[in-house]
Amino acid sequence: MTASASHTPAYPAVDLSTCDREPIHVPGAIQPHGVLLALDEETHRVVMTSANSGTMLGIEADDALGRTLAEVLGEPVAAQVRDRIEEWAVHEPLVVVLEGGRGGRLAGEEVDVVVHRSGRRIVVELETFGRPRSTLLSYQSARSAMARLSSHATVDDLVAQLAVEVRALTEFDRVMVYRFDRHWNGEVVAEQKRDDLDSFLGLHYPASDIPAQARRLYTLNWTRLIADVDYEPVRLHPVVDDDGAPLDLTHSTLRSVSPIHLEYLGNMGVTASMSVSLVIDDELWGLIACHHYSGSHRPAQDARAAASFLGQVASAQIADRERADAREAALLARDALARVTTRIAASPEQTFEAIVSDPELLRLVGATGVALRYDDAYVTAGAVPDPADVQRIVAAMPDGLDGVPVTTDHLAGLVPELATTPSAAGALVIGSSPERWLVWLRPELVEMVSWGGDPDEKEVALGDDDTVRLSPRRSFDAWREVVRGHSRPWEPWVEDVATGLRAHVNGLLLQRSREQIALAESLQRSVLPPRPPQFPGIDLAVRYLPASEHQLGGDWWDAVAVDDQRLAFVVGDVAGHGVGAAAAMTQVRTALRAYLYGGATTPAALDLLDHLVAEMLGEQVATAVVAVVDRGTRRVELCSAGHPQPLVFGPDGPIDVAVAQRPLLGLGSGTSTGTVVELPPGGSLLLYTDGLVERRGTDLAESLRQLRATAGAGPGDGPLDGWVESVLRGAPGGGDDDTTLLALRFP
Repeated sequence: MTASASHTPAYPAVDLSTCDREPIHVPGAIQPHGVLLALDEETHRVVMTSANSGTMLGIEADDALGRTLAEVLGEPVAAQVRDRIEEWAVHEPLVVVLEGGRGGRLAGEEVDVVVHRSGRRIVVELETFGRPRSTLLSYQSARSAMARLSSHATVDDLVAQLAVEVRALTEFDRVMVYRFDRHWNGEVVAEQKRDDLDSFLGLHYPASDIPAQARRLYTLNWTRLIADVDYEPVRLHPVVDDDGAPLDLTHSTLRSVSPIHLEYLGNMGVTASMSVSLVIDDELWGLIACHHYSGSHRPAQDARAAASFLGQVASAQIADRERADAREAALLARDALARVTTRIAASPEQTFEAIVSDPELLRLVGATGVALRYDDAYVTAGAVPDPADVQRIVAAMPDGLDGVPVTTDHLAGLVPELATTPSAAGALVIGSSPERWLVWLRPELVEMVSWGGDPDEKEVALGDDDTVRLSPRRSFDAWREVVRGHSRPWEPWVEDVATGLRAHVNGLLLQRSREQIALAESLQRSVLPPRPPQFPGIDLAVRYLPASEHQLGGDWWDAVAVDDQRLAFVVGDVAGHGVGAAAAMTQVRTALRAYLYGGATTPAALDLLDHLVAEMLGEQVATAVVAVVDRGTRRVELCSAGHPQPLVFGPDGPIDVAVAQRPLLGLGSGTSTGTVVELPPGGSLLLYTDGLVERRGTDLAESLRQLRATAGAGPGDGPLDGWVESVLRGAPGGGDDDTTLLALRFP
């Protein structure tokens, strides 16, 4: 179906079936309640104007081209606009009074002015005051609104209050907070409305409701107003600039909008609309969607600016709440993991039966089914498909057999045979070989979908071969429960839980198995992967060399993202060799990772680890050094528990850093202190275990001097792996102990 170009005069026609490809940021037109002037950035002469400049300003579009801003608006107003351009307070409302004798609808009127840049043009937009005419948020009112939002501990309560605040500011008939899921389907999660309107709270909408390019535009322009759905757009004159390209109206407050969207709003009976973006980490989290049903409605610029401010405040607070919820969930999962592993260790059952029959195993990661295979043993619990399908799942996720947990929330995309198996839509796999693995399963997520599109009956594709037949009404009467073939997404912390459980179970197997040494070697290889992870902005190299006379030891290293900005790098050593040391190492490494990931500070994490080793590992002791790195500032916090001093290098050579030491882990006493160093670009850090420098009959101080001489000025800008190999070859250690090196560098 096609329509005339009434809403996009820059283009000959609009195909209403191709909304995802429509050039909505360059429509070549504006809404008629204002006037737009595009200026040369150097001369401030008009190079483009909206065709209604004669009606609004008393100077026809052709006559306005080439004139100075003062000639078009008058010198007093032009001076204020020039000041705003110089200050470059983008989108800050400016109120001016146009001269009364100039002609045009705006003559003698107070008008709102917004100034912004579009490529090489400066865009000036003017419109009369809207209603309601609020006052700009004062310091006190802003604090009060922020306090009301901050008083709510959950995201649901926060967005409910946000709807209240925005409706009070803008006086729309309905204000909704609309949240996207991971597939960009939307849900109304909060609502404030006129009492006589039906509620939309809880309704879902397909991703096609807001196409990808519209979502991208919402992340760039926080606020978008449609003052009257039935408006006649005003063409820009000329339609294209002197370079042959239309003016980019991404940041325009008057930008004409998609005719598809206007048709959609009309089908719902909406007469005016406004949206405010909710953006977290540069990605659209949701929208504040405002609808009016009783004619045109245009809140003033200051009311819109206030709503946009609250949207930005709420975005930050939503992000904080979600991160806090994730930390709390991770801590609860860690506590549950401790209970599960304690029960497994104390159970008289065979290890595998004890694992799968544990009452918290499914709740541990929010699964509904679990399957475990260990050689010839195969046990399940909960809703699990047949063994052949489970084996297909494992085969489709081979990376999970390297000791690193792997997840998917769309198994049918990997194993098409599972498309009709609702009990297995998502999976978490961790194992060490095709015959030894653990799989958690999640079911399909059922969603309620509604549609407000074309009032004529038709079928609309929702993806995954699902369609909804629409009834010919101007409302949300077409409902259907749609099984999407996806499960609820796996939370980031479930991978640590799976790794922790696997480490504990492997430790228990080491104690119970006749093949203890072989199993422990497998455990150590799975806990210490052969390749370090990759982190943007940091070079990383790791080496582990077992002692020549022992295949099992207590050395370990770790590299884990603590949050979006910080990374933790660890090198540690549990005293002793053999099965006991390797098993203790996996528990100590897992516990430290959980403390850091759970939000503990670096010193607190080592202190907690000290008490855990003392209480749970008997006479066992260990050393460790932790470096928490801020990728943005290159700030490194170092904490050490009885561990050899790290080596720190700038781009030109060594940097003397004395890291404060706490006692060994396992003594149950002492406290940690962090040492902070800011590395310059090209700076690097070397963490290592004592196997690198200790040798029978050799003075340790002399060995440390030899290590510094071997390390030289650091890796410089050469290959980091090559430098680590040269340090390992030239180190004074005698091979009597395991040796671990971890080097990182800011390129």
